[in-house]
Amino acid sequence: MTPDELYALLPAVHRRHDEERGRPLHALLTVVAEQARVLQEDIERLYDNWFIETCEDWVAPYIGDLVGYEVLPGIAAALSDDTARATGLPAAAVPRRDVADTVANRRRKGTLALLEDLASGVAGWPARVVEYRHALAVTQPVRRYTSDDRDARRRAAHGALADVRRAAALDSVGGPFDPLARTVEVPRPGSVRRPGRYGLQSVGLHVWRLRTYSVTRAPAYCLDRDDACYTFNVLALDTPLYTSPVPEPSSGHVADETNVPEPIGRRALAERPYDFYGPGKSLCVWTGDDLVAPDRIVAADLSDWRYRPRPGRVAVDPVLGRLALPTGAAPAQGVRVTYHHAFSGDLGGGEYPRPDTETSGKTATYRVGPDPDDHHSIADALERWRAEKQGDRGYTEAIVEITANDVHEDLTRIRLDPGDHLTLRAADGVRPVVRLTRRHAAEPRSLRITGSEHGHPGTPGARIVLDGLLITGGSVRVTGRVSRLTVRHCTFVPGWAVTSDGTPLAPDAPALQIDDGPDRVDVRHSVLGAITVTGRDTPCRITLHDTVLDATHREATALSAPHGGPADVLLTARRTTVIGAVRARAVDVLENSLLDGDVRITRDDQGSVRHCWVPDGSRTPPRFRCEPEHSGDPDRVRLRFAGTRYGLPDYVRLADGCAEEIRRGADDGGEPGALHHLFQPQREDNLRTRLAEYTPAGCDTGIFFVT
Repeated sequence: MTPDELYALLPAVHRRHDEERGRPLHALLTVVAEQARVLQEDIERLYDNWFIETCEDWVAPYIGDLVGYEVLPGIAAALSDDTARATGLPAAAVPRRDVADTVANRRRKGTLALLEDLASGVAGWPARVVEYRHALAVTQPVRRYTSDDRDARRRAAHGALADVRRAAALDSVGGPFDPLARTVEVPRPGSVRRPGRYGLQSVGLHVWRLRTYSVTRAPAYCLDRDDACYTFNVLALDTPLYTSPVPEPSSGHVADETNVPEPIGRRALAERPYDFYGPGKSLCVWTGDDLVAPDRIVAADLSDWRYRPRPGRVAVDPVLGRLALPTGAAPAQGVRVTYHHAFSGDLGGGEYPRPDTETSGKTATYRVGPDPDDHHSIADALERWRAEKQGDRGYTEAIVEITANDVHEDLTRIRLDPGDHLTLRAADGVRPVVRLTRRHAAEPRSLRITGSEHGHPGTPGARIVLDGLLITGGSVRVTGRVSRLTVRHCTFVPGWAVTSDGTPLAPDAPALQIDDGPDRVDVRHSVLGAITVTGRDTPCRITLHDTVLDATHREATALSAPHGGPADVLLTARRTTVIGAVRARAVDVLENSLLDGDVRITRDDQGSVRHCWVPDGSRTPPRFRCEPEHSGDPDRVRLRFAGTRYGLPDYVRLADGCAEEIRRGADDGGEPGALHHLFQPQREDNLRTRLAEYTPAGCDTGIFFVT
């Protein structure tokens, strides 16, 4: 309620007397209106909290308690912690969709389709349920063998012996879509030691933990223009293409290959191209501005590039993420592609939603993109900002927004004056690439961010924000009078660039170089290569949150001075995965992090290390509940990743066989490291609890992780 609205409620005689006295009553109502607005917002929030669809995350467990929704004891204790609420644990541990569906799920109790819905509603994982009694190799009793068509279809749905002529069935062996028959396994699906699948009472719930991320109409990387060889990934990395899941037609439908984030096989693309190819589907190809028709797509094995498509055809290898055109048919405008790749979570930038950047009222926005009103390059936008800034000092704060999935090779230097605040960001739904070293260039280049030393002594240093960018081909070097560098949802490719199998081309090269500035570096939800910091008069404060700091291998140095000595920094790392050694002067706090490399902190009497994995022999401040020291069994509690090469689907994900002390080593019982925000242990516990509640009578249910 505004002051004028309150003032209008007064009788006219009081308003007239107030006007005669200089409106002191109106000034009083201005103060009252501010508190009335706070009260009104609180009343509206209380009203929203009555309903599961609109309530705050912390209210969901209380609404669930009214309908008998069971919350695990460990999660209930964690929910009482304000810190856990801030990290998003309530939304993951008590999904509002699961609470809302509690009563309806009880009515569907015992149905197989419900188990799939539970995996999606409780854990947020796509799933497929399989009754393994149908896949048993059994002898059909003669007295029950009929020639009825219905019985024939039922028998055909059961598992059968392997037919070597059915190559599609052989490609699915061992997976959730395996049609071949097996003999009975003794272990049950829910066994802790070695779960079995095939039994009369066995029901398996196959879940996909990896998510698919789209790359829309981005330029493909040309490996050989004469032979017209391309990769879907702009980094020239072999990237498996994944299915973009389509919604299931009904609640009783059991998921098939198109409903889950499954890798696309060559045979599947050849036999069912219309399921995967086309606008709005899993992949699409444009030669220049022309869309390639589905009947021109040929699935092929391009592992050695020997296959050459016929004129008018385009060969696609979905397993490696490669495509080939007829020899000499490379279009002058290039090839653009839409595809989906897999990764664990929202990290390092992409087309997923990102929170908005905070700005003040005096902010100039310059867009870079293909529209006629946009600037053609980042350098053009920066030059225009500098020109307008000289005419009006009110434009010291600017946003340069990139609006398309393009590759930019013009950005090599950003010059900032004291008091400047520049945000260089990707627009929502795009992932632009900044390639520092031009294709076929002999010498690598770097992006130099320079703060001017000139200016009034009282003027604060410049600030710069990088948001949603993928930077490859060199390092980012910050020098001069820069007070703060913020990196959000970005990727500085570890090793500058990678080969087709993910091997870094410059494994020991730093991705971020700090020379005489800035005073503070704040990195969030990003993937960075190694960081080097030169000597300084005052320590640089480096803060890493939900980030991967990757030196490409654990023997390399992830954070240090240029020649390997301790970096003059005060380090703070929360929910961070570090691959490589750390050499730092001091730390404030290391919390819920994985440090896969030797750690040497000079001032070990300052700061703290909590709920981390730190290698034996490291020199750190006092540790609290850190592994493997806390368990006392370093041989068993070893840090193991499913993958450590950037660009692969399992990058920095903990291996399934990793010790439980590591998988649940965070302060809230979750997984330490950059993927902590996924809360996968809590999701798994919740799902197992719901399965025990809704499993059909007489069945044994187990969870099998496909990815």
